[in-house]
Amino acid sequence: MNQEAAAPHPQLGHPIRNFSVLLSPTSRGARLARLLAVEQLRSWGLPLEAPSQIVAELAANAATHGRIPGRDFRLTLYVVGDTLRIELTDTRGDRLPRLNRPEPQADSGRGLLIVDALADRWGVTSALPPRKTVWAEVTVGGPVTHRGDHRPIGWISE
Repeated sequence: MNQEAAAPHPQLGHPIRNFSVLLSPTSRGARLARLLAVEQLRSWGLPLEAPSQIVAELAANAATHGRIPGRDFRLTLYVVGDTLRIELTDTRGDRLPRLNRPEPQADSGRGLLIVDALADRWGVTSALPPRKTVWAEVTVGGPVTHRGDHRPIGWISE
């Protein structure tokens, strides 16, 4: 083939970084999801605090509400441009998350409020039955040169 006549291949200005792992739907699996996400984000030079908190909340939900014994959940992280997408896929497509306002004295029920406060966007996508994927996107603006973030305005602590 004549190289002068060949069409150029489109090139991305930056690589698409991704990470995916299956974890057990237990509290130990949820903690491991957060730890693995922190290490992966650190290796990519990305902010840690908001994304790691989002992973912790979504993984806890997958282990608590999306649990079916013997069926793992999947954590997926990928970065395209300046957007980090966090996905947690579990095998309870019949149990969709809802953003609720719990009673002030309630011991639980604030996970999605935290995700909503920290993420730029989030939602739920149906996957192959019986799965669902809860996702959140965070604008990361490129690599950081310092460790950690400051808590954003609107931070909700339990």
